[in-house]
Amino acid sequence: MQAEQPSFERLLQYLKESRGFDFTGYKRTSLIRRVQHQMSQVGVAEFDDYLDYLQVHPDEFTALFNTILINVTGFFRDPDAWQQLREEVIPNILRRKPAEPIRVWSAGCASGQEAYGVAMCISELMEPDEFRDRVKIYATDVDEEGLLQARAATYQEREIRGVPPDLLGKYFDQPGQRYVFRKDLRRTVIFGRNDLVQDAPISRIDLLVCRNTLMYFNAETQTRVLGRLHFALNPDGVLFLGKAEMLLSHPKLFQPIDLKRRFFRKASIAARERGLLLGTQPPNHLADPASGLDRLREEALLASPLAQLVLNQAGVIAMINQRASALLNLSERDIGRPFQDLEVSYRPVELRSSIEQAHRDRQPVWIRDVEWNRGLSDRLAFDIQLLPLLESPGDPIGVLISFHDVTRYRQLQDELENTNRQLESAYEELQSTNEELETTNEELQSTVEELETTNEELQSTNEELETMNEELQSMNDELHSTNDELRERTDEIARLNQFMQSILTSVRAGVIVVDRDMRVQVWNRTSEELWGLRQEEAVGEHLLNLDTGLPADEVKSLVRKVLADGESLDELTLRAVNRRGRAIELRVDADPLRNGTDGSSGVLLLMDVVG
Repeated sequence: MQAEQPSFERLLQYLKESRGFDFTGYKRTSLIRRVQHQMSQVGVAEFDDYLDYLQVHPDEFTALFNTILINVTGFFRDPDAWQQLREEVIPNILRRKPAEPIRVWSAGCASGQEAYGVAMCISELMEPDEFRDRVKIYATDVDEEGLLQARAATYQEREIRGVPPDLLGKYFDQPGQRYVFRKDLRRTVIFGRNDLVQDAPISRIDLLVCRNTLMYFNAETQTRVLGRLHFALNPDGVLFLGKAEMLLSHPKLFQPIDLKRRFFRKASIAARERGLLLGTQPPNHLADPASGLDRLREEALLASPLAQLVLNQAGVIAMINQRASALLNLSERDIGRPFQDLEVSYRPVELRSSIEQAHRDRQPVWIRDVEWNRGLSDRLAFDIQLLPLLESPGDPIGVLISFHDVTRYRQLQDELENTNRQLESAYEELQSTNEELETTNEELQSTVEELETTNEELQSTNEELETMNEELQSMNDELHSTNDELRERTDEIARLNQFMQSILTSVRAGVIVVDRDMRVQVWNRTSEELWGLRQEEAVGEHLLNLDTGLPADEVKSLVRKVLADGESLDELTLRAVNRRGRAIELRVDADPLRNGTDGSSGVLLLMDVVG
């Protein structure tokens, strides 16, 4: 761990007090590197000096925060994880809540790509009107500049490369060179500022997307943030993290659904909120003092850890408790339906004959060791009790069906029997190797502790590498932008040069431009024909050192006079000898080249043969 630097800590405290940004929970290594990067941009070497610089230059805060808060994101990063989100995670949420509102939170949304990505995934599974009515996506970040870009929902071509072509055409408009997310779906995404470390979390969330955000925090801050994320999720809510975030050290808060793709479900650390699966009795009966005992009995049934159903004398379902609803795939809508019409009446075991037996004998009926295979890896075992409910004269009024989950005891029994067989066959061998196993166990325990330490170090290194990768990507984007600007400037200069060359070529007079030292700057084609020197031979050379037929003294006097006076001279006629050795008369115009307020920077000579 990098040693604490008092000057750096003072800088962080100043940022917290003056601007409300608390970076004290960020990992020091990456944080110091990002701050030093910004300091190098303004030419400051020490943290205390940079603090003084911030006090004098308030605009520097924006540049510093943009450097620290690396807004590197993209559409559908890690495609296999997004595919599972689209094909398994979201469909499961929609099945659990077929008609209820769906609430999504994209925490650390940067410029909004992941929030809009979730919107596209959910929209693909719903009708447009249903999506707009039921889905709310909350996207938050601490960077106001990133939120402004996210609200605009406008992206360059390189920023939408991760969007599949079918979704790009369906969800984006293209006015000009940029891509804009559809306005009707854009209204379902609500952007706002939220600091995961300090601000209260959004509650009742079904899907929480927080990718590559936790890796910037130290272990203590990660624990605090994860506690807030745990509070935000519904009991069946799903947390979607980045590929560098595994939560191996927080099993009490979140349990993995798919560790490879970083999907986690909320772990129950307190009693779950009770769902209301009541009968047809109206709610206002709660206010009747006389019904207190009945209400108490009803609440006890609903909260029972056993899965229980109540049938009336006619075989109609009168009540379902919470555990039965979750285990047997029943809901409040099944209350009032005939029991024989439901799958539970014959699966996992035929119950109708046992119900008749309970009515007939007026005695509890037990059906033991019932196995139920609900999937390849979901094998349950039950003891089912059918208890007749009798009025005081002894007349039956219904049946209470209780499903006692004995899966764990059945597994323990099987394991115990298997273990006894193994113990009987291997007793002597185990006795002789007991001391050796004990020693090996201690060595294994030590190895496990070392592996856990190594795993934490690897996890920290992986997060650091991911952070550096995003920094490199951010710098690469800056270089791309600079390169585009340079290319545009180069093209503009090339066009200007081509334009000037075409003008000089089109002028029939000889054009020579010299600077104040009489070095040739421009030499057009007519000059080449007059004096027999190519442009490459003339440009950069002293005019009077060139082998031309111009009268040197007169030309020198002419140029110096124009440079001294800064005024154009009237037309002059000079005698000269052209490249063929023939005497010619030249009409010469000399004009100064203006350079702002500094006078003449050179002289323009126009030469035309007379006659």
